[in-house]
Amino acid sequence: MVYNNEVVGKGRNEVNQTKNATRHAEMVAIDQALDWCHQSGKSPSEVFEHIVLYVTVEPCIMCAAALRLMKIPLVVYGCQNERFGGCGSVLNIASADLPNTGRPFQCIPGYRAEEAVEMLKTFYKQENPNDLKDYWKYLEDSRLAYLMMICTPYLLMEQLPQKRLDLISFS
Repeated sequence: MVYNNEVVGKGRNEVNQTKNATRHAEMVAIDQALDWCHQSGKSPSEVFEHIVLYVTVEPCIMCAAALRLMKIPLVVYGCQNERFGGCGSVLNIASADLPNTGRPFQCIPGYRAEEAVEMLKTFYKQENPNDLKDYWKYLEDSRLAYLMMICTPYLLMEQLPQKRLDLISFS
């Protein structure tokens, strides 16, 4: 986040480290910019109206809504977010006519897009200790697997490999 040619907030995805699904780079950067405002004695509302956000990937719907509420006027991003994009790829939160939801903002897509894609590839190659894909390796006992299935929240079920469901014995 840049204000008057000064970086006042920056962030990266902290979802895995914090186990908090809302800690996207944009949200972390907003928090840093708010801290900067308080330390500098500046009004956040005045500062945010002049901030430009540079981000690798199109903000998701949640982040686009937050940027809109913060009244950030301009977002420059590298590549599209075709699964969760909030600036036109999925929904256009940035410019939609949404009453009482902040101010629409301008988006400039494609800035250093090839580099953005390469950065994403590197990010997704990293091991995610919270990923469930290897979880079933440790659940060879079918009764234990059945108990774990019952206790696993429904939303996580989609992440479980279907081929391991054969471990469950209902008899």
